[in-house]
Amino acid sequence: MRVGTRVITLGTAGGPVWSADAQRTGIATAVIVGDRTYLIDAGSGVGRQMVRAGLPFGSLRGIFITHLHSDHIVDLGALMVFGIMRMPIPPTHRIPVIGPGPRGVLPPVSTRGTTSVTPVFPENPTPGMIDTVDALLRGFATDINDRLLDSLKPTPLDWFTAQEIQIPAALGFHPNDNPTPEMEPFVVFEDDAVRVSATLVKHAPMAPAFGYRVETDDGVVAISGDTGPTDNVIRLARDADLLLHEALDFAWVEEQYERTRDDSARAVRDHHYSSHTSPEEAIRIASEAGARQLALHHLVPRGAARELWLREADSFAGRFLVPDDLDVIELRDALSSGPASSRVQSVRTE
Repeated sequence: MRVGTRVITLGTAGGPVWSADAQRTGIATAVIVGDRTYLIDAGSGVGRQMVRAGLPFGSLRGIFITHLHSDHIVDLGALMVFGIMRMPIPPTHRIPVIGPGPRGVLPPVSTRGTTSVTPVFPENPTPGMIDTVDALLRGFATDINDRLLDSLKPTPLDWFTAQEIQIPAALGFHPNDNPTPEMEPFVVFEDDAVRVSATLVKHAPMAPAFGYRVETDDGVVAISGDTGPTDNVIRLARDADLLLHEALDFAWVEEQYERTRDDSARAVRDHHYSSHTSPEEAIRIASEAGARQLALHHLVPRGAARELWLREADSFAGRFLVPDDLDVIELRDALSSGPASSRVQSVRTE
């Protein structure tokens, strides 16, 4: 019996922090098409979450990184180094690790700053996906070579290959001056199971930053990445069966700001307002896109009660979800929304 495309929310928390209660782990989403797994982002705990979800590491066919903030790539190195221990010998296929290219220029210093700032690693202060993967694996060279020579194991380089998204020149992208030009999604990967397109999203000063659209025979999944409200995500999610959109509680931002009012706190507050999205705005975006299901993830704060994210749920006409880690979302559920009382629901699959 053929199993339809499904999404597993491996990790649903945003932000570069560890949670004491571990209810939500770092952001990572798996799109499962038949016996193939396509991974979007590799936040804290991604490998463990794949094991818990029962996903074979050899089923990986692509890893797509939305942007190079640490909470989206912190366990990418672990995924590659540990992951091959669960993969066939000899390697059966290559797994592209697709993400942003180098920024090229440093971002401007926050207007809240009052002292000079010296960037670290000035020889390469804004590496892209290729240099990032190279640096991660070089840091494990002692381990990799030991297992290669002593245990005759394949290396991550036998499995994984980094690739950088080439932004069409006609868009006029510039990481400081024009980080989110109006655009249509463009194809960055295709095989006989999926077609993946990308669009630039509003997460400056982190640029480029992407959202992804995964098209399968069963339907379409769109993932916003980290972003402020932007029409680019509306285009990305047009008629999607499922939109996974980030969400941040701005009341929480103000609470944090009231506790600390130094320059760093002011700068972080500025970033949140310019580069993230409230649940209400996510609902508007999903509605304008005509998405059949909306799932909020990359939740900040990660420990907030579920009810916080559900306050405006009735304003969305489709199926509204606030998934937990390891929840399973079937694309076919988008075909029958039902009344509001059944549209707002948990998606836990035991």
